[in-house]
Order: sequence, then C-alpha cells, then structure tokens
Amino acid sequence: MALPSDFQFSQSILQDYVDCPWRFYLRYVRRLAWPAIVAEPALEHERHLLQGSDFHHLIHQRELGISGQELSAVIADEKLKRWWLNYVERGPGDLPKVHYPEIVLSAPVGSHRLVAKYDLLAVEPGSGSVILDWKTYGQRRGRRWLKGRLQTRVYPYLLVRAGAHLNGGRSLQPEQVEMVYWFAGFPDDPERFRYDAERCGEDEAYLNSLVQEIEGLSEERFGRTADEERCRFCPYRSLCQRGVRAGDFLDAEEDHDAEDEGEIFLDFDQIAEIEY
Repeated sequence: MALPSDFQFSQSILQDYVDCPWRFYLRYVRRLAWPAIVAEPALEHERHLLQGSDFHHLIHQRELGISGQELSAVIADEKLKRWWLNYVERGPGDLPKVHYPEIVLSAPVGSHRLVAKYDLLAVEPGSGSVILDWKTYGQRRGRRWLKGRLQTRVYPYLLVRAGAHLNGGRSLQPEQVEMVYWFAGFPDDPERFRYDAERCGEDEAYLNSLVQEIEGLSEERFGRTADEERCRFCPYRSLCQRGVRAGDFLDAEEDHDAEDEGEIFLDFDQIAEIEY
C-alpha cells in the first residue's frame, strides 16, 4: 500500500499498528472519525486528560524560566496541585545540566520519517543524556508493560540517530542514553531504562522491519486484533461490532491529551538539525 510521501511515523502511530492493524488503517489511512466515547465515565476521563495536559504545560513553563511560586499560584484543581507539589518537592534530580523541553527529533525510517516529541531531554555534552517522560496514569504501570511499549524503543533510538546537534556535533552513543518515566501520582517510584548498543541495533532492525511491513500491506490485509481486551478503549469498537461500552478510564493506556504525536508534522524552521 502506498502511504502519502509526507506520512510520518511516531511511537503512537506504530503502537496503533502493533495493537491493531485495522485501527491503524482506519485512523491514519482512511482518517475516519468515529463518534464514540474512548473511556468511561466520559466526563471524568475528559477531566483527567485535561489535568495531564495542564501538568505537562506547567513543567514546560517551569523549564522556560517561570518560577515555581508563580505557577503554583494559578493552580486551582486539587489533583493537579498534588501532582505539581510532587514534582516540585520530589521530582527527578541529578539531571544533566542542559535541558530541552518539548523538543522534536526526526530521522529517516524506510521511505518515510520517524518523529518524536520529547517531554524533556537533559544532556551533558560529551557525557550523557536522560530522556524524561511525564506520566499521569491513574495507576502505576509496571516495568514489563512499559518495556513493551513502542515509546521505550523509539525515543532512545531516535535520540542516538538524530541527537548529535545536542551533543556538540557528535552522535550520542547508546550507552550514553537513559530513559526515565516519572509518574506524577507516584513520585518516588520512577522507571528507568538504560540503553546500549545491542538494544539500539535491535530497535533499528525492528522499526525498519515494522515500517516495511506496513508499506507492503494491501488494504484488505489490515486485520483486526485478536485481543478484544484492546477494543475497550478503541473508538472504532462499535464499528467493528466489538462492544459499545468503553473501559474504565483508570485503566486507559493514554494518560493525557497533549498534542497527539500522530499529528506532529515537521516544521523545519523549528528543528535545529536532522541527521540523515
């Protein structure tokens, strides 16, 4: 199947394909909007997504130089206030000194591009780097689940491939990269993943193979997932006749409604350098 020449892959787009090729096809090829509730109770879910988005925005503003005291003064929501206090008092410490909040990196994958928007990259040029990702899940996700997510593969790999301009013009070695998931509701229990050359090679082969597989599929071969548990949080579940009622929002796999990586389109004026 021929994807548009400007089609860009992100971890969320690839995750959709891995979870359910049919959902990928409906969402990104057909671009089919389907009016269905993603999780229930719907209003609580919507509020939780907004709280997550606001939390990300607060940290971004802090990284841009606005004082924590000023930011704290404008928070009215109690859950958001609790998350923010957790971050201010028990957030990740001992980070490399140079910070890049909400930076976008991109590199070629197959005949398309792989793109990622990072919550925060902390870099010590010539020494090491830490990828920070803020999570506002209702429940603490386990290491095994996180390790299996495309985000845990795409983010470190793309930093190695496309992060030289953040490291004095020298490519970061895989061993210089660490990814940290920091949970707003569980501030003392972050999850850390050290990267290495073996993993980087595996990720490169896997991601290229995955994109080639997608590019090679005809429309009729985008099948539905065999795991119907995944359908609980899919807006297309009624279209596929796999139920009408959505799952509990506390169990949902997405935790905030920030800009969907599936909708990131590169603005080359805003990206310092892209490696080929």
